[in-house]
Amino acid sequence: MSSSSKTIVWFRRDLRIDDNPALAAAARDGSVFPVYIWCPKEEEQFYPGRVSRWWLKQSLAHLEQSLKSLGAEFVLIKTHSTLSALLDCIKATGATKLVFNHLYDPVSLVRDHNIKEKLAEAGISVRSYNGDLLYEPWEIYDEKGQAFTTFDAYWDKCLNMQMEPISFLPPWRLVQDAVTGTVERCSIEDLGLENETEKASNALLGRAWSPGWGSADKAITEFVEHNLCDYSRSRLKVGGNSTSLLSPYLHFGELSVRKVFQSARMKQILWRREQNSQGEESVTLFLKAVGLREYSRYLTFNFPFTHERPLLSNLKYFPWNADVNRFKAWRQGRTGYPLVDAGMRELWATGWIHNRIRVIVSSFAVKFLLLPWRWGMKYFWDTLLDADLECDILGWQYISGSLPDGHELERLDSPQIQGSKFDPEGEYVRQWLPELARMPTEWIHHPWDAPHTVLKAAGVELGLNYPKPIIDIDIAREHVREAIFKMWEMEAAAKAATSDGMNEEVFDNSIGIETSAIPKVILKENSSCPTYSSNDQRVPSFQNGNNGSLHRKRAKCVEEERLPADKSNNHNKQTGTSRGEEDLCSTAESSASKRQSISRMSFSVPRSCSLSDGRPMQECELSDMKQSWQEKIDLEQTSSKNGN
Repeated sequence: MSSSSKTIVWFRRDLRIDDNPALAAAARDGSVFPVYIWCPKEEEQFYPGRVSRWWLKQSLAHLEQSLKSLGAEFVLIKTHSTLSALLDCIKATGATKLVFNHLYDPVSLVRDHNIKEKLAEAGISVRSYNGDLLYEPWEIYDEKGQAFTTFDAYWDKCLNMQMEPISFLPPWRLVQDAVTGTVERCSIEDLGLENETEKASNALLGRAWSPGWGSADKAITEFVEHNLCDYSRSRLKVGGNSTSLLSPYLHFGELSVRKVFQSARMKQILWRREQNSQGEESVTLFLKAVGLREYSRYLTFNFPFTHERPLLSNLKYFPWNADVNRFKAWRQGRTGYPLVDAGMRELWATGWIHNRIRVIVSSFAVKFLLLPWRWGMKYFWDTLLDADLECDILGWQYISGSLPDGHELERLDSPQIQGSKFDPEGEYVRQWLPELARMPTEWIHHPWDAPHTVLKAAGVELGLNYPKPIIDIDIAREHVREAIFKMWEMEAAAKAATSDGMNEEVFDNSIGIETSAIPKVILKENSSCPTYSSNDQRVPSFQNGNNGSLHRKRAKCVEEERLPADKSNNHNKQTGTSRGEEDLCSTAESSASKRQSISRMSFSVPRSCSLSDGRPMQECELSDMKQSWQEKIDLEQTSSKNGN
């Protein structure tokens, strides 16, 4: 150790001592000055919600005690400019180096790149490290050097790459940088992460959660040793602690994803030797969930516009319904669909909902109510305890059909059938909807069909103490169909106008509703920072610039009625898709393989509005196609109702 080397360690979402590459590098080189900088102004529209700020506050307090026990004082700063705060720290300590771990969201990419350039101009060495992922986004590309746009292809590539088993042990001791100047530090309370009106509600969170990297270490050990083996079955239960519950620890960097991956893989190897097939499957599914988190960072890095517009460019013409009243009913759990309402009320009360419930409520907002997907994404960001921008982006783009391997845009899953599948006894609904607590299980997920005598005995008055359905599923399906046709028309008109030399462009109609814009990532071929090294953060390259024009291929028109159990099993065997794979619970799961729809009938529509010879589709041709397609759908619905 060279005591002459002074390093600023800039903590962000890496609030741990264990396996922290930036901290380890600084401790090896000499004295350290650990600092956390809270700059609400730079968070812009993605200022964390109440429960997320509560977790951050507890985590900082835990890290402060850990650093103190190692001999270093944790400096907390509240400022209007992160760059100015870092320069003040450098001036006060005489430090010659800054280290930090990478972040991949669009706001951080812009800020970090700017800070590196400014500090390099001031002669400060800047080094950044991978403390958040198994692989850096710029390490995984296809054979042509292009970014992957489907999860399965991406994850297969990751699993076939050699992984360096690097794990940084926590330092035994830290040497504190001597401070000769002035740094405007503050206490955790002075950061303003929690106000007086929030403390009563936040106190309840402490009964269920224990933030901090020490608690994270206990959580992963508990899960791997006691719950991982049964994960393939238990993860489908929407009530109780049926998943790993590790996402908040991973978001705040209290837990190393390398540690999670390696712990699970070691168990998988052991269970393979013991021929424990359930344990093996559980690890495979769990690691796929880890992979989806990796993929979320991969997408936001390679396609930094995905927080504000869809990856599939034709969906920018989709006519979203910016209905504030419907959005309010969805947020408050007053849609009249019990499973959806229970999920939204649990989210508001606890800041947490099961992955499967996240899929159901987000799908309802986008498909049934046609609400802009970015509204839902922002609401999840504001209310989730594990709110994670990258995962939020991936999840909502997946649900809205904005990804090549996402949910089909026209797919509507019945909340009633979803409830029967994932909450068969109605226990989850009764827990969060006390007004339905006395409803018989037979009617709990569709009270609107219950006889009047049943409703009266249960004390339920539809439209009074529990709302009637905000929209009928058949009407919702028709609205989606009309919106898709409208999208085709707008896309065709835009292409025709462009071909006529008018250069007309139509953008996502929800963009103008947003309150403020997010800084766009500055695309550069290479960093101009003279302190660049193989470990350093990179910025998106122009090589993927054309990927923003992705279109999903035409989908076949198929009728997907619910299959009997025996036929369903045979169908899964024929397509090579296991039931466990089909039911993977995640807001951002891949749907590259064929899946059985849960809705009564689902129709598929072509995504492209150009003819086979490349000519733009004219209005009459589009009208003929719509009429033909409508006749096909009507025929299928008639056949379905007649039982054919």
